[in-house]
Amino acid sequence: METCLAGYRVFFATVPSFINQLKEHRSERTLRSFELKFEKYDLVILDELGYISFDKEGAELLFSHLSLRADRKSTIITSNLSFLKWQDIFHDAVLTAALTDRLTHKSHVLNMSGGASYRMKETEEWMRNSNDQVALN
Repeated sequence: METCLAGYRVFFATVPSFINQLKEHRSERTLRSFELKFEKYDLVILDELGYISFDKEGAELLFSHLSLRADRKSTIITSNLSFLKWQDIFHDAVLTAALTDRLTHKSHVLNMSGGASYRMKETEEWMRNSNDQVALN
């Protein structure tokens, strides 16, 4: 949010949505104009890599567009998978190795593993409070 407020151009999408956009641009023959625009974003945030697998075309499109930004612009990718599991999503060991190499070169990798998710904690708290309300009535 701070990046946007500071006047930087930011692109945000989930990975499945982004791949669908790329496929649509390819089929409409507007992919090159999208690439030119995509390269100009100061920050690209791609969320949820690994929740949904994608086909070879999707993997190749994602790879080529992330490669456009490598070593030039900032990119954030969120995933619930370790790099070792990315091959299960990309279905290609060489492409996975090349992508992780580009993404991790001169980068900061934040491993945010931990206990239960914050959503689960909030749900459990809500359920406890709901049970307390029922008991009071």
